[in-house]
Amino acid sequence: MPISFSRLNTVLESKGLNKFYLRKNGINPNMLNQILTTGNTGTKTIEKICALLNCQPGDIMEFVPDKETGDTK
Repeated sequence: MPISFSRLNTVLESKGLNKFYLRKNGINPNMLNQILTTGNTGTKTIEKICALLNCQPGDIMEFVPDKETGDTK
């Protein structure tokens, strides 16, 4: 999974929030689960999360090269 949203939990915790805050503010629970497990989502969802948390995309996600191949593509 080259894109990781592991930073999302850190941002939520630093703001005293949790995933329920995102769900009650319009982020679909299935989409949130997909983001956290596969790293797949569209820019509109990232935009909405960033607006809710008043942060930048790089605050909630990062590129992680494939460990097996070291491939950055």
